[in-house]
Amino acid sequence: MLFAFSVAPTGGGSADGSVHDAVAEAVSIVRSSGLPHQTGPMFTTIEGDWDECMDVIKRATEAVTKRAPRVSLVVKADIRPGHDHGEIEGKVQRLNAAIDQMESGKIGRA
Repeated sequence: MLFAFSVAPTGGGSADGSVHDAVAEAVSIVRSSGLPHQTGPMFTTIEGDWDECMDVIKRATEAVTKRAPRVSLVVKADIRPGHDHGEIEGKVQRLNAAIDQMESGKIGRA
């Protein structure tokens, strides 16, 4: 399973609106979890089973909650039985291969 999530403080933040210190604490929890992960500018994606991913998301959210009176959490999951490992990279590889084929004219555009 893949889970993409974003957790950030709302209200009471710094004067410039930056949330990177609180988000850094959340990402640190993800990195120490041992789960495959990727962090982008707006979401962090983790790969694992339901319980281990939800535990990491919960702990990351709790870390941000310690820094702010209110927290926003967005979670999106890709639940695909039979595809338990390697999807965090596999999905991107398959997408890039499809783009390469389309750009080389091997498959038509919709």
